Amino acid sequence: MSILVDDDTRVVVQGITGGEGKFHTQQMVEYGTNVVAGTSPGKGGQDVDGIPVYDTVEEAVDEEDADASVVFVPPAFAGDAVFEALDTDLDLVVAITEGIPTQDMAKVNKRLTEVDTRLLGPNCPGIITPGEAKLGILPGNIFEAGNVGLVSRSGTLTYQVVSNLTDRGIGQTTAIGIGGDPIIGTSFVDALELFEADEDTDAVVMCGEIGGEDEEQAAKYIAENMDTPVAGFIAGRTAPPGKRMGHAGAIVSGSGTGTAESKISALNDAGVPVGDTPNEVAEHVEDFL
Repeated sequence: MSILVDDDTRVVVQGITGGEGKFHTQQMVEYGTNVVAGTSPGKGGQDVDGIPVYDTVEEAVDEEDADASVVFVPPAFAGDAVFEALDTDLDLVVAITEGIPTQDMAKVNKRLTEVDTRLLGPNCPGIITPGEAKLGILPGNIFEAGNVGLVSRSGTLTYQVVSNLTDRGIGQTTAIGIGGDPIIGTSFVDALELFEADEDTDAVVMCGEIGGEDEEQAAKYIAENMDTPVAGFIAGRTAPPGKRMGHAGAIVSGSGTGTAESKISALNDAGVPVGDTPNEVAEHVEDFL
């Protein structure tokens, strides 16, 4: 079993005619993802490697019965692209784009409260159910089907932890990149709730980083609601105080939360072992199984 995507997911790629959109569409198709359409305003009627292109997401959904989209649209226009997707009947929108203006995302966030569509990202690597479908830029060759769920703010950290898991023969149900921007659509708690409800996920890895309070909130959720064991990793232990590191959301406010120490402490209090290295995370997971 998996969460959010599987081999039945029908995907439309927003921005399919751009360089990034075209390249990653090819990668997704080669992995086995069912990409049924793309969109690019003014280029409807064309195709990309046999995939039909439509002017709007609504047309793609109506004509190709798509139920998920991946956004490869430049930052200045990506907020509008997400809005367009949210105005359809899509179940899932995955926004890969980095650097979407915060003001645009604030408007998107408000719109999300009015629709049933789930948003992953922005500034995320996407989502993958190994052997079935990947939506985004994740390197499919390092993933292996199995019984461990993974949710992470960081793409490269996701790849490192997954590589360590796979090297130990530990496969994954689904891996989710939630994104590193200050305003994102799906939180750690949202993802953990989905994994807790998945009967085939026997353990979960949560990879966080300094900045914000999402990890502390996740720790509280784990303590109060989860029977599935969780292992953690927090990046940014050596960051200078108040320093932004890597992601736009990775900045510590000075409120006593948001530091690596506060997040690790909260997770430990919730019974979550936190690895000092990605390999130690894999060791903790191995102990669960």
